Amino acid sequence: MAHPIAAIATGLVRSGIGILRMSGNGCIDFAGRVFTLSSGQSLSVLPDRKLARGTLFDAQGRPIDEAMVFVSHAPHSYTGEDTVEFQCHGSPAVLTAGLSALLSNGFHQAGPGEFTKRAFLNGKTDLARAESIMGLISAKNESQLRLSRAAHLGRISEKIDGIISRLTSADAAIAVYSDYPDEEIEGLDRESFLSLLKACADETEQMLSTYNAGRVLREGIETVIVGKPNVGKSTLMNMLS
Repeated sequence: MAHPIAAIATGLVRSGIGILRMSGNGCIDFAGRVFTLSSGQSLSVLPDRKLARGTLFDAQGRPIDEAMVFVSHAPHSYTGEDTVEFQCHGSPAVLTAGLSALLSNGFHQAGPGEFTKRAFLNGKTDLARAESIMGLISAKNESQLRLSRAAHLGRISEKIDGIISRLTSADAAIAVYSDYPDEEIEGLDRESFLSLLKACADETEQMLSTYNAGRVLREGIETVIVGKPNVGKSTLMNMLS
């Protein structure tokens, strides 16, 4: 099983709430080494996704914050593994000390995007949804947000899965025909087969045709304002910004 990882999941700036996130085999027990529930119970007995209050300790066992915690047992979590989340006060000092304590008690530092990578490898998401998460995070306007949200909800994946399913059925029909050429196989006449392939090709082309427009919405357009002196370049730039 994958080793447990931990990371600061919010920006390392002063804020009301800061989050430490953990995932992997044994992470609930390891997290319990630096966090004590106010009830005195073990973290492992907490119901999934139910917040509980307790104390977070640093690597030397000194209390550093009163915080909230919740656990999610595999496979009912974002990564598909056991996960834990500490919701602390958003102090960089608290978050750094908490992460240091976790790394001193069995956790590895999570790499960039490693939680989403594990979700993908464990079948909890697909590539389109995984990429949409970064789009949601970096969205600067309503159009970008709407585009990323649609991908995150799986609308692109649903279309792709539909095309793959029909092509797989066609492939299976060909395999059956090659083994039993004298049998009449439903949907394998020439016209039906070509119609299915054309429909899949048309849907694929239609999806590809929207790529450039989507890229403009996501990334914007690099533009240069060029002109002779005193024709209004600065005035235009000021008006646009």
